[in-house]
Amino acid sequence: MPPDAPTLDLAGVSSGYGSFSVLHDIDLRVEKGSIVALIGANGAGKSTLIKTISGLVRASRGKIVFNGQDCTGYSPDRMIRAGLGLVPEGAGCSAT
Repeated sequence: MPPDAPTLDLAGVSSGYGSFSVLHDIDLRVEKGSIVALIGANGAGKSTLIKTISGLVRASRGKIVFNGQDCTGYSPDRMIRAGLGLVPEGAGCSAT
């Protein structure tokens, strides 16, 4: 990966659930070393975007590049092996 390449680069990404489209032509670039917050109203597509990036929801269009590697269409386990995973809030991952 070139030293100036972004950590995450989405180009024209669209996705949704079955025939219901949620995301339309999303472009997002996360530079190396940056911290990004994704904010928006309920139902705006934040969770769908994160699930699409992590492979839980398939992109119907566009390209997802992580650390210089085209990860478009990767399964969640393959995304984890590439170094990116989703840890959902309140999922009860550990005993309290």
